[in-house]
Amino acid sequence: MQNVQKGVVFNAYPDSIGGDLSALIDLFEKSEFKHAFSYVYLLPTVFNSDLDRGFSIIDYNLNQSLVKKENLEYLANLNIKLKLDIVLNHLSVASPQFQDLLLHGNRSKYKDFFINWNSFWTNNGQMQVDGIIKPKKAFLEKLFMRKDGLPILEVFFPDGSKQPYWNTFYQKIEFNKIQPSDLDSVLTSENQKITLSKAINNAIDKGENIQDINLIKNSIYKLDLLNIIYQKCTYLGQMDLNANSEMVWEFYQQSLQKLNSYGCKILRLDAFAYLHKSVGETNFFNKPGTWEYLERFKSMADEFDFILLPEIHAEYGSKIHEEVAKKGYTIYDFFLPGLMIYTIEYKDNRPLIKWITEIVEKGYKTINMLGCHDGIPMLDLRGKEVNGICHKGLLTDKQIDDIIALILDRGGKVKNIFDAKGKKISYYQINATYFSALGESEKKLLLARAIQLFMPGTPQVWYLDLFAGKNDYLAMSRAGTEGHKEINRTNLSDGDINEGLTKNIVKKQLALINIRNRLTAFGGKLILEPCNANQLKLTWKMNNDFARLEASLDSLQFSVSYSENGKIRKEIFNS
Repeated sequence: MQNVQKGVVFNAYPDSIGGDLSALIDLFEKSEFKHAFSYVYLLPTVFNSDLDRGFSIIDYNLNQSLVKKENLEYLANLNIKLKLDIVLNHLSVASPQFQDLLLHGNRSKYKDFFINWNSFWTNNGQMQVDGIIKPKKAFLEKLFMRKDGLPILEVFFPDGSKQPYWNTFYQKIEFNKIQPSDLDSVLTSENQKITLSKAINNAIDKGENIQDINLIKNSIYKLDLLNIIYQKCTYLGQMDLNANSEMVWEFYQQSLQKLNSYGCKILRLDAFAYLHKSVGETNFFNKPGTWEYLERFKSMADEFDFILLPEIHAEYGSKIHEEVAKKGYTIYDFFLPGLMIYTIEYKDNRPLIKWITEIVEKGYKTINMLGCHDGIPMLDLRGKEVNGICHKGLLTDKQIDDIIALILDRGGKVKNIFDAKGKKISYYQINATYFSALGESEKKLLLARAIQLFMPGTPQVWYLDLFAGKNDYLAMSRAGTEGHKEINRTNLSDGDINEGLTKNIVKKQLALINIRNRLTAFGGKLILEPCNANQLKLTWKMNNDFARLEASLDSLQFSVSYSENGKIRKEIFNS
């Protein structure tokens, strides 16, 4: 197994900088970026996808409009290694497999590649008037929901039947306009057809609920009319895969071969914890099924010597992070972003020190970040009761609530999770740029970056944080009701980059990143030096080399001392 603990990861979409990957390569060739990064994490619009900014994969072929194979080879020649995603739980409606299912229905060879909701719950629930089985209460209450309502998307088969398929994450239904002739099978009057088709198309133009149209709502042909309308819809959705099907595992094997051919070294396993599903169990990290799937996947991935990074959000008190680490996997440090905000805003190092100590003493291999393509995790910091034992969180509920309120007051947006009845049961994350979450204070952002770079594990840097990006409310509003994440995904033009590279906040972050990426001391041992709660003193040592951070949480001033080529240097940062 390779060691990923050294080096810094640059994180972006292929089009985040200048519009495509060639422009990102130009950035890495600038003098300011020399020696700054050892890895680049390209988010999955690098592949063919259609929803959720890349995480609804159509196939794992390169998206030729953004990425060419020679771009990836050029990165390798720059000695920059590649981190990529594989989305284990789902594929797009537009994938060849689901399209075959829509075309051939129950005759499709991919009939069992996805999960028909009604087939899954047969004999374990009650069929409702809408044709969807509602699981028994005891089973339904165990489901972990990522959105309001049942996790399904209804689609039409060639025989005209409407089929519900398991859809844990995003979906989008676009209504297409109706011609009067489309209503021939239900209505005989031409005037009625014309009147109703106009009413339907008007509702589509206005984004109104089709079912609220009086001519449909009050019609004895309501269900037949709705079927006609829905049959003409365009569907987007992330459809859950049926891991009981050997065809799914064959697909994983083929995908791993493709990812290896692109030069992937670190492989992030997106949404793996939702893959294993069984009647009577939760659909999130149930055991031992999830472990069995993960080990089976690992045995396939080991052929290519990938560093596997299972992506999972769960309360600190659940101790799932510890279980994953004990199995030998690198884990995402989803605790650091919220801890860092608490540390800086409330000038209290104690929760952060507790977490650093745990990482070091238990030998966790981690990849950490401040901002990312997703939100700032909040659920992860909580405590949880497990098997009757209450485990504390890294922060108290009151501390978490205070952080949420602070970021919301600074323009952030909250993302929640729901129970099976659509009731909100908890916050999940806060969507904001990290710079805006810190009140757009350059001093706070620079100190946060310095602390991150002295944390155990491998630092990952979101491109927009590096350029001190602010909340993008326009992009969020353009994306609609599910558009919170776009607040932190602003694409930067060549002009934005050139302007940014003149700013002190960018220059100083790059100077710190360069130190972290090149010094041998960071491959050694981290020492936590005694200090007051409003200070931090972190020292890395390897043989005769060292790197030391001393920070004041009160003044936000800090210094970095280090040895290199037999010389000792010290730099003081106060802005």
